[in-house]
This record gives sequence, C-alpha cells and structure tokens, in this order.
Amino acid sequence: MIQIKEFTFNHFEENTFIVWDESNKCVIIDPGMNTTTENNKLSQFIADNNLVPEKVLLTHAHIDHIAGVRYVCETYNLPITTHCDSKPFLSQAEDYGMAMGFGCKNMDDIELKCISDNDTISFGNSSITALYVPGHAAGSMAYVIDNPSVVFTGDVLFRQSIGRTDLPTGDYDVLMKMLNTKILTLDNDCEVLPGHGPNTTIGNEKNSNPFLL
Repeated sequence: MIQIKEFTFNHFEENTFIVWDESNKCVIIDPGMNTTTENNKLSQFIADNNLVPEKVLLTHAHIDHIAGVRYVCETYNLPITTHCDSKPFLSQAEDYGMAMGFGCKNMDDIELKCISDNDTISFGNSSITALYVPGHAAGSMAYVIDNPSVVFTGDVLFRQSIGRTDLPTGDYDVLMKMLNTKILTLDNDCEVLPGHGPNTTIGNEKNSNPFLL
C-alpha cells in the first residue's frame, strides 16, 4: 500500500513529497528544503519511519523545487531523475538561486537520469508513470500513481489555478494542450497533489477551475 507524506518548505511554500510502500523503499519528489532545519525535518521523517530513498524525482527544475536536491542526492547517494530538458535550470541553479533568495550551487556535478513521456519508474514493490507536460517550464513532468489514484502535478495544475507561463521556457498554448490531453483525462476522483497550495481532484478542477472552464 502506497503512503504519502507532504512537507511545505522554503519561502515559496513549495510542496515536497515522500512516497513509499510496504517495502519501506521511497522516492522523494521535488526536495525544496532551503535551510538546515528543513533538511533535518525531511531526514528525521525518513529515519523515524525506516525508509530507504531510492530516487529523487523532479516535476521541474525551478529553484524553489530543487533547493534541497544537493542535500538529498549527497545524503542518500542518489542521482536526479527528471526530463533532460530540465538540465539548463540545474546548470544555472546558483544564478537563479541568488535572484530568488536561495543559497544553491550549480548542479552539473550531480548525475542526471533522464526520463520521457509514459516511462514507468519503479521503487520497492510499486511503480509511478511519468507524463511529459511542458508549458510551465521546459522539462516539466507529472507523476501518476494508480492505487491510490494520485497525480503529482508540480506547477502545471493547482487548486483553482494553473501554472504561470511568463517565465523562461513557459508557453501558455503548450500548457493548455498538456492539461487537456494528459492531466484532465485522468479519472475525476484522482487526487491532485500540486507543487504549491492545497490538494484537489481532477473532477473539482474540471468543474470549477476558472482557467479550465
């Protein structure tokens, strides 16, 4: 049975997730920790629950979602797993961080394992399906779990909102196409766990999100 723990980190109030199953193997999605206290909070939860991190997944590589990447990759000896189009953001993390109040170094030295649309990501006894959903940022991915029915949307879809498209590599038309063809086609009762803000469901957003009506 898959379980999910949600944290909210850094001054952008970014949602970081730990996903694990009965094997106690886990994946860390979008580690956004920006302080030693936040690093310790994540690691303490992992230790207290006897979890073994197997992968670090990124929905995209904007600085608020990758601030804690170096910490988790070095602490647990893991590569970054995401779409290769995210590489420029990882390579320029220090500059983006300085502009946004994050103390990050560039991440060229961290191994990057590239994934593509519809790839299956295995951990423990479970699997996650990756969906390529650019539009908010180059390389954006969503991650779908079947049981329970959950999608991690990063900054593509929020409760009552959608991702902004005015940042570098953003594209409104592409984002809307991805939402309509890949995200909103999921079951109505699929729970949406976004990169910021409260959780919602696909059905709720189809029926009431003003950007989708």
